[in-house]
Amino acid sequence: MKNFIYDNNNIGLTEDEIRQALIKSLEDWKQQNGTELKNVLIIPPDFTRFHSRAGLITNMYYHQLTAEGCNVDILPALGTHVAMSEEEVEIMFGDIPFDKFIPHNWREDVMNIGEVPAEYIEEITEGLWKNSVAVEINRLVMDEKYDLILSIGQVVPHEVIGMANHAKNLFVGVGGSEMINSSHMIGAVYGMERMMGKDHTPVRKVFDYGMAHHLNERPIVFVLTVCTAPEGDSITHGLFIGDTREVLEAAIELSQEKNIDFVDTGIKKCVVYLDPAEFKSTWLGNKSVYRTRMAIADGGELLVLAPGIERFGEDMQVDKLIRKYGYRGRLTTLEQFEKPENQDLRDNMGAAAHLIHGSSDDRFTITYAVKNITKEEIESVGFEAADHDEMIKKYDPEKLSYGYNVMEDGEEIYYIPNPALGLWINKEKF
Repeated sequence: MKNFIYDNNNIGLTEDEIRQALIKSLEDWKQQNGTELKNVLIIPPDFTRFHSRAGLITNMYYHQLTAEGCNVDILPALGTHVAMSEEEVEIMFGDIPFDKFIPHNWREDVMNIGEVPAEYIEEITEGLWKNSVAVEINRLVMDEKYDLILSIGQVVPHEVIGMANHAKNLFVGVGGSEMINSSHMIGAVYGMERMMGKDHTPVRKVFDYGMAHHLNERPIVFVLTVCTAPEGDSITHGLFIGDTREVLEAAIELSQEKNIDFVDTGIKKCVVYLDPAEFKSTWLGNKSVYRTRMAIADGGELLVLAPGIERFGEDMQVDKLIRKYGYRGRLTTLEQFEKPENQDLRDNMGAAAHLIHGSSDDRFTITYAVKNITKEEIESVGFEAADHDEMIKKYDPEKLSYGYNVMEDGEEIYYIPNPALGLWINKEKF
């Protein structure tokens, strides 16, 4: 089954258009499988993907299904993130009862359903990684009581896999520690700049293998959006629903058109604003680094305005590792990773990969302007620090426009209001 709809006017799909597509997807599923729906599991992203429109879609599915007498459980794809608060659930998902949301624990709530063999990993990484990867998934995904599993999320350029979503929503969003750690490390070793914005990357192939060999008999339907938010509010340019990889491929094609911005030459100074409701850690906030690094000139500067950042990691264990090892560059992190005494880093490959991704490898400076972490703490992990109040006054997000701006003192900057929704690339080096 498949149902693809596009906005033809570049102003976004209406809520009614989205609702009708969702209703049709349920009718198509029941007709294809000759069964009524009694129990449905919905797997949407968490609050860190607020702009994906997944909250609206989940709400529509929930009310349509419950009106038909179906029981609906919701398992947000937290990955390694902290569980959503009741306030965040209400903001993102509307009037769905909070007790319908089941928090995912990536260390405890999973089961092993197979592996991706070492020889295949070696082949797809060009010999850069040679270990097998355990395929782990939240137990609810394998629960036979569910007649249908709806995996919802946004396709957008991504630093670890190339283009986010589809099977990533399962194997990372509600996956286990080995799959999360290994996939992140494979991406880091292979090189994010070889993958961002592309399909068929090594990490994507790992997830494709897991889908084809270990989840192929589960009743999974993907519901994928392609969105932009040029003025802050999300615009849905496409909605792609179906149970094959073709759904991902169609969404990727549109996302590459809508979510990748090319600049004519390297940016000398890039200023990024992180919404405090969405970004509370550098683990998330470093999307400002990942998504702009291919556009920033050698010797340039990235200034991150981050009023909501209050910690480094999404959990205390990872936060401790970031504080210990810092964002010191790919080669330094790999050297630390190989040292026998650093077992804590080897046991958390996802954190090691994050440290690699979060550095510019000394190609440009990264300056964080925060309110809730001290200057000394920011500098201790390898970033430069600036006074938040001073920077927010000079680079006022309310006065800046997306793209190039010339400040009162003649300084030229490139402003990005939300780095999570795109990828920026210098044409000269692409």
